[in-house]
Amino acid sequence: MTVTNNLRLLGVFAHPDDETFGTGGTFALYARRGVETHIVCATRGEVGEAPADLHGHATVAEMREAELACAARIIGLTSVRYLGFRDSGMPGSPHNAHPDATTAATEEEIARRIAREIRDIRPQVVITFDPIGGYRHPDHIAVHKGTVAAFTMAGDPSVTIDGLPPYAPQKLYYHTFPRAWLRYGLRVMRLLGRDPRHFGANGDIDLESLAIEDFPIHADINISSVSKIKADASACHASQGGGRMGSGIVGWFARQVTAKEQFMRAIPVQGPKRVERDLFEGIRE
Repeated sequence: MTVTNNLRLLGVFAHPDDETFGTGGTFALYARRGVETHIVCATRGEVGEAPADLHGHATVAEMREAELACAARIIGLTSVRYLGFRDSGMPGSPHNAHPDATTAATEEEIARRIAREIRDIRPQVVITFDPIGGYRHPDHIAVHKGTVAAFTMAGDPSVTIDGLPPYAPQKLYYHTFPRAWLRYGLRVMRLLGRDPRHFGANGDIDLESLAIEDFPIHADINISSVSKIKADASACHASQGGGRMGSGIVGWFARQVTAKEQFMRAIPVQGPKRVERDLFEGIRE
């Protein structure tokens, strides 16, 4: 994409597909407004779902990296960078114990790698997961904590990182969503005899535990103008179910929540007086 202003947006996520399924519309929207859009991905999704033929790739990581490259082209991302950690899998997975797993790294190590990218890219706005990582994935939570620490670390002149000068972004947002739709969906699922405590392909997502959490919505981004772009980018992540909206209650719920992407503003700490419609509101170029 052609950059037409000095604005830069950075997303820090854990696995290929996080950038698209959660915030793909926001990144596509800003890319088309001439904003530099960058993604930092902690892992290559080494233990994600995978078809037997790996779509012609040698490894799961290679396949998922190719899927992210496909999505990045469609969204219009300026760059995609990897932190070099390994996918830890869900809680209780044997992959949690891998020495290169994200969850095996210290918060400071994760933060330093993220802070390096912040200093290099120099974004005014940074996006990452909410405090429970969206659905309690341990890698998501580790990346959330690392990004929060890196936001301050990057601007600290006493911290030396590869000779890069300190740089302090202006705003930090957590991607999240209002729980009202989820709570309504849970009631419908129970009426249909489905157990919301064992959701997802592997039955390892507890929707009930997510419904009791609630984060304030400080920014509401209408992505209807780029919904087709997000859908096309999602289809790139075919191994993770991208491109399949689903049917029944799951498909209905998905359609209700895909017209907008919503965020909690963590920094500045004082919440805005009204819901923001632009993540760059109040930014000094």
